[in-house]
Amino acid sequence: MQGSGRSRLLPIAIVVGLLVAAGGVAVLLDPKGGQNLLASIYDLIGNAAGAEALRNGQGDQFIAKIVLAAIALLVGVGGIWLLFTGVSSLVELFPPKPRDRIMPWVFVVPALLLLGVYLVYPAVATVIRSFQDDNDAFTLANWSSLATGPFLEILRNNVIWLVAATSGSVGLGLLIAALFDRIRRESLAKVFVFAPQAISLVGATVIWSFVYAWQPASQPQFGLLNAIWTAFGGEPVPWGTLFPINIPAEIVIMIWLQAGFAMVVLSAAIKGVPVEVTEAARLDGASERQLYFQVIIPMIRGSIITVTTTIAIATLKIFDIVMSISGGRNHDDVVAVRMFTEMFQFFNDGRAAALATILFIAVLPVMILNLRNFRRQAAI
Repeated sequence: MQGSGRSRLLPIAIVVGLLVAAGGVAVLLDPKGGQNLLASIYDLIGNAAGAEALRNGQGDQFIAKIVLAAIALLVGVGGIWLLFTGVSSLVELFPPKPRDRIMPWVFVVPALLLLGVYLVYPAVATVIRSFQDDNDAFTLANWSSLATGPFLEILRNNVIWLVAATSGSVGLGLLIAALFDRIRRESLAKVFVFAPQAISLVGATVIWSFVYAWQPASQPQFGLLNAIWTAFGGEPVPWGTLFPINIPAEIVIMIWLQAGFAMVVLSAAIKGVPVEVTEAARLDGASERQLYFQVIIPMIRGSIITVTTTIAIATLKIFDIVMSISGGRNHDDVVAVRMFTEMFQFFNDGRAAALATILFIAVLPVMILNLRNFRRQAAI
């Protein structure tokens, strides 16, 4: 009886849930959805003045945003829960054989749909938009404009970032991992190196902005680097904004952030090298340098590739550091920053789409290399 009652109530619950979810989606898609919904709530509780103010674009907009966030959370979490619970319960009513064949798709299909809606469709739409003008007609102007001097400088900056930040982070992480492998307070030392990973890119940039802070020579220097520089008789230097030293100054921030990640992964890989191998190399007369470069590094090659590709992807998409320091106005512009500028300052979505496509094409080979490395390591 309980199972029969549940079977009757389940379709009703699913329909009601879908209607609520559809209403929530409609509110989210409406530019003034949060305001209108809050105005309706005010009408229900008798606050006509507050409702009218909200409909006129006035009133407490903060509460409207809170309502909108709550609806998004309800529709997102509640919708996913309803989907899996409802469909799973329906599938349970099937006979055993078809149920066993259908049940895996209950979990796979929603994930594929989400990937299609939030990943595949935007990617395809972005590529298509890069070949369209403002009237949606086919054009190559967005791509031909990328062959001009300013955009070539942007690509050059991205290459500099890719090479310097990636090699610097991996090299420093590998060096620290090797040095800390034998010290007494290894864990404590690693905590200090890894700590910057807990800081966001913007937060790290703010910290280093105080290090690079510049004041005219007639004023006291509160920036750490300029305080040291002027103490030795040098003139104050705007490290973060003066080209060409601003690009290395920004890259240092990225290395400071990523070296801890590289150190942790590579240190674990070094500790995973069998003791028998290192002892055999020492018995064969290998020096510590030969042991490190000819035995240990080849054996942790997979981990080095993983760390390198991970940092390379983050570096190719670099945005926060450059945007926070200069906004790309001092010959330090990169693809992600220019993409943002073209889209939200110049409102040139076609050129922004072309830049996004370039970024996607640049990241794709690194991702493929990373996946192949994962498969190679899994096969060992």
